[in-house]
Amino acid sequence: MKLLIAQAYHLRFDPKLWEEMKPYPPLGSLLAAAVCRDAGCNVAFHDSMLSDGVPEFEARLAAEQPDVVLLYEDNFNYLTKMCLLNMREAARQMLQAARQAGALGLVCSSDASDHPELYFDMGADHVLLGEGEATLMDLLHALHAGSFTADIKGLVSSNAGARTIATEGAATNRITTDRIARRPAGDARNNPEGRVSRTPVPKVPVSDNRRPVLTRLDELPFPAWDLVDLARYRDIWLQRHGYYSVNLATTRGCPYHCNWCAKPIWGQRYNARSPEHVADELALLGQYVELDHVWFADDIFGLKPRWTARFADCLEARNLAIRFKCLSRADLLLRPGEVDALARAGCETVWIGAESGSQKVLDAMEKGTTLEQIDSASRQLRQSGIRVGYFIQFGYPGEGWTEIGETLRLILTNLPDEIGISVSYPLPGTGFHEQVAAQLRDKRNWVDSNDLAMMYEGRFPTVFYRRLYAYAHQRLAYARLRAGDQRSAGVLARMCAYGLLAAVNGALLGLLQFAGRDTGVRIAPSLDRLQSSTPSVQPD
Repeated sequence: MKLLIAQAYHLRFDPKLWEEMKPYPPLGSLLAAAVCRDAGCNVAFHDSMLSDGVPEFEARLAAEQPDVVLLYEDNFNYLTKMCLLNMREAARQMLQAARQAGALGLVCSSDASDHPELYFDMGADHVLLGEGEATLMDLLHALHAGSFTADIKGLVSSNAGARTIATEGAATNRITTDRIARRPAGDARNNPEGRVSRTPVPKVPVSDNRRPVLTRLDELPFPAWDLVDLARYRDIWLQRHGYYSVNLATTRGCPYHCNWCAKPIWGQRYNARSPEHVADELALLGQYVELDHVWFADDIFGLKPRWTARFADCLEARNLAIRFKCLSRADLLLRPGEVDALARAGCETVWIGAESGSQKVLDAMEKGTTLEQIDSASRQLRQSGIRVGYFIQFGYPGEGWTEIGETLRLILTNLPDEIGISVSYPLPGTGFHEQVAAQLRDKRNWVDSNDLAMMYEGRFPTVFYRRLYAYAHQRLAYARLRAGDQRSAGVLARMCAYGLLAAVNGALLGLLQFAGRDTGVRIAPSLDRLQSSTPSVQPD
């Protein structure tokens, strides 16, 4: 059986990130490729990340002539949880191309787990719910043997009936599942002619067919790094940024209960690889490329007690010196020794899910952190020479201008090195989605990551939040330059530019708020008061 693995996420279809050009290979897709290859499949791989579009996939499809096409999204890439419409359209075109080529179409993604019927309409034969590796192995085994697939846990199939593949000589190129525990796929219904055929598949409710997540992550193979052009990624990074960054994952999932966070892949479970296993992968990856920098794409890095300290020990034992960025929570960073362990392991930047400068909003989100923890964690990171990034979210229910002003004050007081700003995004399966379901508008997904559309009846319109996005970035850039020691002509010119842009956007925000008839509180004076904010944490 020949399998072509690809993903619908194309960096080119996200203009903001294409301009930023910090591409990472599709980690989850490469891990699925490694699992399939270990099981005995003949695997080809199409890397959509740097592709110019679907025609390149169609050309690869014609060249490979696979039996099965698997769209396996990189579930470690947080953008895949946003289910962007540009990527959904790419998936539609790719599935239709696969069907026209006579190949079975399989999909594993957050969007497909939430909306399998939508993907069946696009042409998919099977959707793998949530975490896909174990389900994929069962499905490939059944397809290879010509077996019935309806009883496979974690799988839903098209109402029209699933097409199956049976190859001649079923004993050859046998699909094995030694690396992942599997239960039998069902009674065999062999097709000795080896043709694609259809068998009726009973409808199984999605909610009743979830498979438990994998817990022994060290038993998974390393991602199939050899299937992508790492040299091309390295050249892009070096040309655009002067260093090269690669992506790894040490964990899966998140056990916290932030009520806006969608978890269609791992649910509320959290499982971690051992520090030794991660260090071994870094050593192996170093044989392919010179490691300058690593992005650990975990939802939460080092949650388990002393994991980070053990990881630092493992790196030292292997003489591995790396720089990395990761994501964490303010409360976890305040555990004794945590920041010191991060610094010893080579951490360069920690992104904190600050979300809001209003404790009222944080509590409404069920975030479980406090503003005092955010302040303290930021200070400790800076004292250890580690850069700080904040994820900020505007537009949550109950947030008015007072709360927006508190968030801006948090940013301008603590002066994080970077900020990532989003607008509250109601995704299926979240408490936030249930809370605003009656207020949802016709548009349910963003087109790309810079869309920032307000998709429910929020306090302000979409155009307000787009201006607020620009204003917050400009004010931070101005404040950081102002707090610095340099006063060259170039720095002064940049300060003037950022200050002018911020003033323009601040005035526009005031007009938009007045037009929106919020509470009668004008924005512009509130923003003016922020001009006098004195940073309590100095930039590097």
